[in-house]
Amino acid sequence: MDKPTVLGYMKDQPRALQAAFAHQSEFVDPFVEVFKRHDIKKVIFFGSGTSYNASIIASYYFKQILGIDASGQYPTVFQNYEKADWTGTLKKEQILFVGISQSGTSISTVDVMKFAKANGYLTLALTEDLNSEITKHVDQVVHLLCGKELTPPETRGYTVTLLTLYLWVLGAAKALHIYDDQKYEEEMAAVKHLTDQFETVVDESEAWYERNKTTIVNSDRIYVLGYGVDYGSVLEGMLKIGEMLRLPTIGYEIEEYAHGPTMAITKQQTLFMIGSDDAEWNRMLEFRKVFKKYTDRVHLITCKDTDVDDRDVNFSVKTNKYLAPLMYTVPFQFVSAKGALDIGIDTGINPFTDQLAHLPE
Repeated sequence: MDKPTVLGYMKDQPRALQAAFAHQSEFVDPFVEVFKRHDIKKVIFFGSGTSYNASIIASYYFKQILGIDASGQYPTVFQNYEKADWTGTLKKEQILFVGISQSGTSISTVDVMKFAKANGYLTLALTEDLNSEITKHVDQVVHLLCGKELTPPETRGYTVTLLTLYLWVLGAAKALHIYDDQKYEEEMAAVKHLTDQFETVVDESEAWYERNKTTIVNSDRIYVLGYGVDYGSVLEGMLKIGEMLRLPTIGYEIEEYAHGPTMAITKQQTLFMIGSDDAEWNRMLEFRKVFKKYTDRVHLITCKDTDVDDRDVNFSVKTNKYLAPLMYTVPFQFVSAKGALDIGIDTGINPFTDQLAHLPE
């Protein structure tokens, strides 16, 4: 049997997304039932690494689509320094704690779910392993249909997690009568279109990497810039490059990058700019034009129609800003996994052998 590889899991994403979409009732129905049974006013998402990055995007979905207060939190920071409701106006059963952990063994996420359940809050875990530790400390377990990934970096799990979270929101929007039947069906058709076309997303991402690999892997430093819903995509891009390509990589909200870090730009630095269909689009294009005066290594990642060149990814698959993060992470996966392969890094081996983040499986 061939050894599992990150590249193998990446290229399996179209199949995995289509399978998850086909079996969505397994993870959407139990989540929507929680909303039907309880008057949920606030959702707090917890996770670390990839799961935290997905949590940031999920909080955007819930606020922008459902109009429900939501946030993505680092588990330990929340447990030590935050409260579920600083106003004191919500009942505990109106606040839903959602722990996201693909393996179900993230120490900090397990601990915050224990804390929440012990203090009387509603708790739900999204995990691939239905027998993992996190499942013992929540009221509701929902299956993450991504399959196990036997390499340290998670790629397929991230895109399936985003799909899951978005389908949760659509299901809740219908149940809460925020979307009528026609709107719901239109949004579901958009999801199906993207999952059906995801092979193209993978192919175009790989072709883009091959065009640009020489300068990318020879960068002194890499910056990942974005805004709106794609701030979570920024964090995931930064994480993936750090995990696999292992070059100094920093992520910024795009406006923040202009407030100081621009003083460090050199021609040996690479800038990835995620162009989402949000309010900052035109501002992003202005920044892009200026940044190109300081380095040729400016890469736009988008599915919006605009002027592009060989350094850019402009996906031929078009979708809305909520679904686009599923696509926008794929170029970073290729930068990370193929880039590592090209410079001789084995991404299947974690050189950091001390067990700090996860419980033993």
